[in-house]
Amino acid sequence: MVRNAVAVSAPGKVLLAGGYLVLDREYTGLVFGLDARIHVNFQAIPTSSGVTLNEIIVQSPQFQDAAWEYGYRLAERDGGMSVIPLRVDADLNLNRNVFIETTISYALSYIASLSSPMISPASITILADNDYYSAPASVASGSDPVPRFHNFDVPISKAHKTGLGSSAALVTALTGALLSYYLPKETYDIATDLGKRQLHNLAQTAHCAAQGKVGSGFDVASAVYGSCLYRRFSPSILTSHVEPGKHHFGSQLRDIVNESHESPEWDHEILKEGVRVPKGLRLVMCDVSCGSQTPGMVKQVLAWRKEQPAEANEIWTELHHNNIALVGDLRSAAEIAEMNPARRYAEITKRFHSIRTLIRTMSEKSGVPIEPPEQTELLNACENIPGFVGGVVPGAGGYDAVALLIQDDEDVIARLQSLLAWWTYRTGENRVAGGRVSMLGVREEMEGVRVEEMGQYREWLT
Repeated sequence: MVRNAVAVSAPGKVLLAGGYLVLDREYTGLVFGLDARIHVNFQAIPTSSGVTLNEIIVQSPQFQDAAWEYGYRLAERDGGMSVIPLRVDADLNLNRNVFIETTISYALSYIASLSSPMISPASITILADNDYYSAPASVASGSDPVPRFHNFDVPISKAHKTGLGSSAALVTALTGALLSYYLPKETYDIATDLGKRQLHNLAQTAHCAAQGKVGSGFDVASAVYGSCLYRRFSPSILTSHVEPGKHHFGSQLRDIVNESHESPEWDHEILKEGVRVPKGLRLVMCDVSCGSQTPGMVKQVLAWRKEQPAEANEIWTELHHNNIALVGDLRSAAEIAEMNPARRYAEITKRFHSIRTLIRTMSEKSGVPIEPPEQTELLNACENIPGFVGGVVPGAGGYDAVALLIQDDEDVIARLQSLLAWWTYRTGENRVAGGRVSMLGVREEMEGVRVEEMGQYREWLT
């Protein structure tokens, strides 16, 4: 049986409000999808009559040596689908991609648990929109048009990520493509509410397994659903199943994804109604080349909260109220007829000020640079640009990025680009040295995962 080729894409994300709070089910996170997408293309591998292959080939042609070959076989005693790297060499561990390998294993295990379908050999091509990675200086400053999928011509490990959520988008798009390719539409349809919920549950499970921890899941949620107000799932949902290959892994995974009575019900919340950027505004993401150690920052903030619960919870509760109010401010600005931008967006600007003040208080109390002084200076400088509405250091904070809300006007964008072109961080005691700031080409994206037309990828498919 030759299956039809399939292409699925999933968007990036920015956690505009709710960093750290989103780890706790008592609070929510305001996450916007971004129009930079990870694209996964599935095609059959042709075989001669009588020849049987159990092989999946994966390539990411924008990078050097980004190719992986996997064999697969059904484990005994309902252990799921074992996925084995076939290219065994000295560089196996260096070249291994745990997100791809884990996702294929979990998705095939789930597929096999449903109806024992025939898993035929396939070729997978993964493409990333350019803004997931910092462009080389020669490309960023050149006048020639940049293709949609730039050939970065470096190993993936050497490419500088811009923090748009590439791993969550990859796992989501790859999981969606696997389900859509191997399952008949009457069994799985990615376009339906049920299909998206099954995809969410399976992608969350695979992503947490690949990370080696149960995170908040906001990045996978936005990859599936797009922009939303998100409340996390209870971590216990993903801490009770056995490991792949173990007895009953396949049926346990099926029960988790399908939310059978044998497994705890997923209790995450996705609110899309009213979550939008008002017409006339746009989100802007700026990549900062300094970088932060996010896991260490999270551990330190959580340690502070454990040691000073009353102090931390007071700040978090006030932050939560302001984050929820920001959703209302954005909705109100989209509905009012006020034509004067300064008055129309005044409440949004004030709300960003309140959120930033509380984040700086949390930075001071925890000793973690969530909004470090260098980022404060940059955001304050942006505030002087006519047409600027608000901005934050998104997510876990630090030196990775800033997210800005501005009027969607070419003059405003030009003034912002002019500021960023010469901006460098001042050095000094306890300050980061240098650091280039660049405006990415992304903006908000309401839509989550979707099926794509194969024709747009023709030149990259072999």
